[in-house]
Amino acid sequence: MYVRNFFRISGALLLFYASPAYAKTVEYHLDINRNMVTNAGYPTEKITVNGFIPGPILQFTDGDEAIITVTNHMKEDTSIHWHGLLLPGGMDGVPGLNGFPGIKPGETFTYRFKIRQSGTYWYHAHSMGQEQDGLYGAFVISPKNKEPVHADRDYVVLLSDFSAESSSMIHKNLKMNSAYYNHAQRTLGDFFSDVTKSGFKAVWNDATDWGHMRMSQTDLADVSGYTFLINGKSPEDNWTGLFTSGERVRLRFINASAMSFYDVRIPGLKMTVVQADGQNVEPLPIDEFRFGVAETYDVIVEPKEDKAYSIVAEPIDRTGFAVGTLAPREGMRGEMPKQRPRALLSMFDMNMENMMKDMPDMDMTTESATVSGWAKTGTPEGHKALNYKDLRYLGTQKDTRKPERTIEVRLDGNMERYIWTLNGKKYEESGPVMLRYGERVRLTFINDSMMAHPMHLHGMFVQLENGQPAGKLPNKHTVIVPPGQSYSVLLTADEPGEWAFHCHLLFHMMSGMMTTAVVAKLDASEIPAYTPPTSTTKNKGGHHAH
Repeated sequence: MYVRNFFRISGALLLFYASPAYAKTVEYHLDINRNMVTNAGYPTEKITVNGFIPGPILQFTDGDEAIITVTNHMKEDTSIHWHGLLLPGGMDGVPGLNGFPGIKPGETFTYRFKIRQSGTYWYHAHSMGQEQDGLYGAFVISPKNKEPVHADRDYVVLLSDFSAESSSMIHKNLKMNSAYYNHAQRTLGDFFSDVTKSGFKAVWNDATDWGHMRMSQTDLADVSGYTFLINGKSPEDNWTGLFTSGERVRLRFINASAMSFYDVRIPGLKMTVVQADGQNVEPLPIDEFRFGVAETYDVIVEPKEDKAYSIVAEPIDRTGFAVGTLAPREGMRGEMPKQRPRALLSMFDMNMENMMKDMPDMDMTTESATVSGWAKTGTPEGHKALNYKDLRYLGTQKDTRKPERTIEVRLDGNMERYIWTLNGKKYEESGPVMLRYGERVRLTFINDSMMAHPMHLHGMFVQLENGQPAGKLPNKHTVIVPPGQSYSVLLTADEPGEWAFHCHLLFHMMSGMMTTAVVAKLDASEIPAYTPPTSTTKNKGGHHAH
């Protein structure tokens, strides 16, 4: 016999069985609709989950049976993808893959899968631009036993970029003019200011080189004009997490933005990173971290003083802040930080080696050729910024085999037409990456563009080749590849199915930067022969910030 119990928490229905002979079943119902919201301080029609942006935090324990029923009240198809979760392909939520048709208007789809991991994850639409329009939320899974690190308080800190424009309008504007939202172009005043610092010849040559390429040093972000939110609240709304002095506070940072990278810090507090992308890492003390779209980091902070601290997430184009507060009492605010200088891209970010081949008459200054503008985070001297090379897996990785083959993935695009590609092809033109079940491969990302790309593979984790021993390589589901550089990861293809593989900058994915990886029990003749990396596939694992 067993006892069945029903109760409600935050509008979600949870069902569990008391007997250990049965897995606990946890059930949620999500209603997707278009509603008027005021997240940016004025009413705008957006997509909501159960009436809100973001949607509810879905909470589970490793080993649970998840039942998530999604009803589409809109006049368009929708979907939900469970980002970073290990699950059957048909439950991954990408229309057109693994037989999933999407959720039609007026219809209900029930996702059912067993939870087999723990950590901080999130969910979002995988239909057109609905993620930008509001369809996202947090997904938190507790371990079966106790957490490896103790915390007295536990908060989700979900960052997002909110626009009054619809995703379809943003995409249309970018297709019309890729610089449509770049309102921070260099001016004549900037030119003469640089001449004072570096001399006329160097500045003139640099400006001429950028002019020849018809590209801009200020093109750090494709979209600006956002209101940046923490848990759906603008800086004026001041999301607040309470603490008592001396407590250990866990902050589960999720970058649920459509297009925005951030530099994240809490002035006056050290952070200790304990998870990256939901996977436990050896505790790493830092002062700040650069946060790519779709990444998650869990940190522990220990506020000692009876005062408010500001949680600051500053977009890399320096167009505003997402700001919240840690405080001992409601109604308090921390100090508002000053805006850091906006970095300028350099020829280093433009994949200098290839640029020199294509334009041998370019006359670059030494700094322009060797220093990355992307890496200039503005971190104060003496402060520690998170670097991928510092992450170490907590425990020992199960699979430490060397890769059987290397697959190169070239990231590029045509900015004038706003087309983004993987290996020179848009999604509709590309064939799948074929993987044999159980094989170990190296994915080498080669970024031939001047923008960073957060690359995400559904269904599986990759391990960063970050210079750590094989047993300590950290797991990630999303990997930032800096502009003009290369980065390699290892993958054990142990989840059968069709898995989306794409840049997680939403409008890059929508403009073609996506393919699929198919994991199947293939005959050896169907797998391409091993190809060694070319001379351009050097790994920049030690690069500052990433």
